[in-house]
Amino acid sequence: MSNTLSARPYLQEISIRPDADIDLNSYPFSIPAVQELNFLKFHPDVTFFVGENGSGKSTILEAIALAMGFGPEGGSKNVQLLYTTDSVSPLHASLKLRKSFRKPTDGYFLRAESFFNVATYMDAIGTPDRSLHACSHGEAFMQLLINKFRGNGLYLLDEPEAALSPNRQLAALSAIHQLVQNESQFIIATHSPILLAYPNAKILQFDGTGIAEVAYEDTEHFAITRDFLNHYPRRLEQLLGDE
Repeated sequence: MSNTLSARPYLQEISIRPDADIDLNSYPFSIPAVQELNFLKFHPDVTFFVGENGSGKSTILEAIALAMGFGPEGGSKNVQLLYTTDSVSPLHASLKLRKSFRKPTDGYFLRAESFFNVATYMDAIGTPDRSLHACSHGEAFMQLLINKFRGNGLYLLDEPEAALSPNRQLAALSAIHQLVQNESQFIIATHSPILLAYPNAKILQFDGTGIAEVAYEDTEHFAITRDFLNHYPRRLEQLLGDE
């Protein structure tokens, strides 16, 4: 069955609108990955954005979220706070979205730097059974992932591993799989080689040349982590030893 006839991916692809007035010398259009936004297609289950800091993955994820109707602070679409993030790029206004015929019934945009503000809002309206401020950052995210995300949803996560121990990352991987089995789609910007191992996911590498799809074992995250764990005494000697 083709994507045009299937419910997922809810978000099928994005591109820069042909009529968009952009300046390739100004941010964020000066970022090579943004310049390569020509019909970027998503996996029905999980699409990962990987790359160095500043490569554009969080900028594009934020633009997708805003274009889909989420607030810049993150949260569900019902969370519309004042702009307290340092900056919101204008990229979302230049995006063209191609969506499924079926709308997701649930959704969430997670951004770590403004999660405190979203948690405060959720506490104020009495949404969680337990105050998210009574949890650690990692516990709060797991509570969202397991108890708030209902399935049949589109979930946009920006570096969700930031507050998770390796063991919790494994638990998050399992929870993500359960939600995928319940007709959910994820787009995740991450540095975690654990999360990136999700089977059959689409991994998009952001770098100075643009965006390219890569295999899990070809990511820098996998290669460097494996090399360090297999040879850590030698690598530590090289990094920290005297000349």
